[in-house]
Amino acid sequence: MGSFPAASDIRSRAIVLVPARLRASRLPGKPLLPIAGEPMVVRVWRRAVEADVGPVVVACAEEAIKAAVEAAGGEAVLTDPDLPSGTDRIDAALRAVDPEGRFGRVVNLQGDLPTLDPGAVRAVLEALDALGTDMATLAAPIADPDERGRPSVVKAVVAWRDDRLGRALYFTRAAAPWGDGPLFHHVGIYAYRRDALERFAALPPSPLERRERLEQLRALENGMTIGVGRVDRVPLGVDTPDDLARARAFCEGTGA
Repeated sequence: MGSFPAASDIRSRAIVLVPARLRASRLPGKPLLPIAGEPMVVRVWRRAVEADVGPVVVACAEEAIKAAVEAAGGEAVLTDPDLPSGTDRIDAALRAVDPEGRFGRVVNLQGDLPTLDPGAVRAVLEALDALGTDMATLAAPIADPDERGRPSVVKAVVAWRDDRLGRALYFTRAAAPWGDGPLFHHVGIYAYRRDALERFAALPPSPLERRERLEQLRALENGMTIGVGRVDRVPLGVDTPDDLARARAFCEGTGA
């Protein structure tokens, strides 16, 4: 692995881990699908590097992903392909690349966000630091009325302390909270304090997590706190062939 900052630098730096695996039911081989001439996971790695918050390591389940990332000049670590979730994958990767516990803050960045703004990575760490929570994530106002009731759009119910930062009260696929006012689209990027990540990964799935199929509810059900940073835009996640076509059009059209 590449060199990491000295222990004295850790409080001002973080490590970004990008979980990736080839087994995807709706879009097989997703991390290696090309977008504007390079594999999707490599584009995400580049965006994370541009955020300049610390080293970026892809936590991959297959050798093919590792080879693609390393060919682009990146770092990757192999993890057990049978791990049940991305959180389990980054926990395993963190133990492999940093067994000494030098990094106190960890970002979990999904490998299927090729249109990611690097500022989002900085924003989730800023929320973690400013709010002093166990973990942090992001949310953006919903502008499209059709998204309000769409179960595929996860809503963050947030107690905002100002127009930029707040604490998560709940996450749901329903339109919530009820009544007049904005709804917020959850952006699935997370930052953890290291001890909180280790605690979270050791917890069993919770009842609300199973019901809503939202892993972050496990943290709330077990008394962990989640800070939320407000951002203006939701990066396009790629889960289907239509998503892939939109991501390619965006990236090829902008040259980003």
